[in-house]
Amino acid sequence: MPLLPKTPPLSRRTLLRGLGGSAALGALGALAGCGVPAAYVAPGDRAATDRSATERRLTWANWPLYIDTDDKRPNRRPTLEAFEKETGISVDYVEEINDNDEFFGKVSPSLMNHQPTDRDLIVISDWMCGRFVRLGWVQEMDRSRQPNVTKYLDPLLRSPAFDPGRKFTVPWQSGITGIAYNRRRLGREIRHVSDLWAADLRGRVTLLSGMDEAFALLMQGNGVDITDWETDDFHLICDQVEKQVAKGQIRRFTGNDYIKDLSSGDVLACQAYSGDVIQLQADDPDIEFVVPEEGAELWAESLMIPNLARHKANAERLIDHYYRPEVAAELAAWVNYVCPVPAAQDVLASSGDEETAALAEDPLIFPDAAMRGRLAIARDISAGERAEFAKRWNGIVGV
Repeated sequence: MPLLPKTPPLSRRTLLRGLGGSAALGALGALAGCGVPAAYVAPGDRAATDRSATERRLTWANWPLYIDTDDKRPNRRPTLEAFEKETGISVDYVEEINDNDEFFGKVSPSLMNHQPTDRDLIVISDWMCGRFVRLGWVQEMDRSRQPNVTKYLDPLLRSPAFDPGRKFTVPWQSGITGIAYNRRRLGREIRHVSDLWAADLRGRVTLLSGMDEAFALLMQGNGVDITDWETDDFHLICDQVEKQVAKGQIRRFTGNDYIKDLSSGDVLACQAYSGDVIQLQADDPDIEFVVPEEGAELWAESLMIPNLARHKANAERLIDHYYRPEVAAELAAWVNYVCPVPAAQDVLASSGDEETAALAEDPLIFPDAAMRGRLAIARDISAGERAEFAKRWNGIVGV
């Protein structure tokens, strides 16, 4: 098993910019209103002739630094090369996704006009996956080709509101939005979302600027079931955050630059992603990550097969390869996100390398039973809600 990477992977939880996806969806709606055919694609129009049997290849679009590499030869990807060797299927692996909305803008003209994207497999955040599913831009997977997905996918991730039963999506990696803090500098524990508003943290707290990234944890602090929240729950959060901004409690709203603020001590507590904190702890063991007692959001970036993909069966086979526990373990040891294959924990635990085996006990890679009981997947922000909510949230954040 590979050891921890020496440089931290880039986070995949990118923030919304401006109105983000609401602008894109608004543009689609405007086109439909002007007589242009609606962007939705019916199930019968999504598939192309599958060339998998005769063309032993596929194209896979992913984020940078989101797959294992060889320490001595960074251009080599061991788990992917193992798949190619075993199956004879060559994979054109393209690290082209840097932002969910940016990628949406790149492929949406093809998808809304019923044209191929020249990609057989893509990985985007679940809130954006929900948009693709609603628009009918991705194909239902054939689970008969994916016995490992059927057997090993984490029960917590099996049926999000945007894709009941995970017919169109399969998690690539998962993670938790919780609270990170420096216990030595703060001098006490943080156990609740409301602890962020304590007087000794005035001006030393940051929240995430992206609406999709920030809202669920704050709602959970109010005792809201984030799988079934209401409009009033969102506006109450906005009211509370506005109050804390006015008091000077919140230093600023951030993307992943909270990492720098927390490391320097400028910030003592912040909304954070579990995968980032694993890397921060390697340099500073005083930094802790907490799933508040009220709960935290479990999220994923997921694999999807876009409409008119020419190598669907090959893509389904690749997805299933990564759900073998031994392959999932090798990937988890490198990327350090929450592994969507709990069975990989035993594989890591049996490693002869002490540092690798220790990863099996890290609750930020394999949450324990107590932590799992406090995790939930938030229901998606619907297309009808997004413009209103984004306007309110971005007004607070200052976007």
